[in-house]
Amino acid sequence: MAKQYKTLGEDIWKNRVETINAELFIFTYGSIVAQLVKDFEDYEQVNKQLEKMGYNIGVRLIEDFLSRSGWGRCTDFKETMEVISKIGFKMFLNIAPTVTNWSTDSKVCSLILDENPLNDFVELPLDTQHKLWYSNILCGVLRGALEMVQMQIEANFISCVLQGDDISEIRVQFIRHLQEELPNADD
Repeated sequence: MAKQYKTLGEDIWKNRVETINAELFIFTYGSIVAQLVKDFEDYEQVNKQLEKMGYNIGVRLIEDFLSRSGWGRCTDFKETMEVISKIGFKMFLNIAPTVTNWSTDSKVCSLILDENPLNDFVELPLDTQHKLWYSNILCGVLRGALEMVQMQIEANFISCVLQGDDISEIRVQFIRHLQEELPNADD
């Protein structure tokens, strides 16, 4: 099944996605992070702002993902993470993280990013060691997109090559399925 996801992700990337200049995207993102660091002067606040920005992007990105991929409802959290990894990440960033380190109850996993275009041309100061998660916007995108398909998750970076770690890893935890809430009837 993972091969099917990978093939679909590559097909969508090649044939159904308008791309932008990667360097422009990377430098624009870097400018945003630099401005947040300057504005907040507190890495924890910068991380929160990046996650919040990502959440807002994910809320909107899911519609584009669903329409371009034609993907329906996933059967479980494991399938959801494979689809996100092989199709979603490929579609928007041209990467395919590895889904691994599953918990015994299949509610927690890791996304290992062998490559991360957001990290290109970036060198963090030493004082940011495990304080600033430069690509934290990705955690917000995951949370926002999955919330729109009624899945509440928590996503956090636990290691990053920019911090001197061997790998970049996002830990994703399924919390619960959300109930679709209908708006209150106007009387």
